[in-house]
Amino acid sequence: MSGVELQEAIPILRFYDEAATRRFYEGYLGFAIEWEHRFAAALPLYMQIVRGGLTLHLSQHHGDATPGSAVFVRMRGVEALHAELSAKDYPFLRPGIESAPWGARTLTLLDPAGNRLFLNDYGE
Repeated sequence: MSGVELQEAIPILRFYDEAATRRFYEGYLGFAIEWEHRFAAALPLYMQIVRGGLTLHLSQHHGDATPGSAVFVRMRGVEALHAELSAKDYPFLRPGIESAPWGARTLTLLDPAGNRLFLNDYGE
């Protein structure tokens, strides 16, 4: 591929409830908000969040994404993340670790808009 270099993909996830979304991604999952954008105070929010090497965009804009989407994430340390999440006071989700048919230990998380995060640890 001469001169072509594909780089990271950043998934866009749609959300509706700002407070519930912040509680899930910031409070529960430990993401940091890098930036936020609104065209005006009463208009939809678009933001970038990060944790480690994972960057996500969250959007309230119609047409940016569809609620109920899924993101497949490669990671390391799924047991440590599971222990971290289990210790938090978040009554809406108590995920378990599963052994996936594709050889990963997987933690599946469902955000307040129904988006699924499949966190896959291959033990590499």
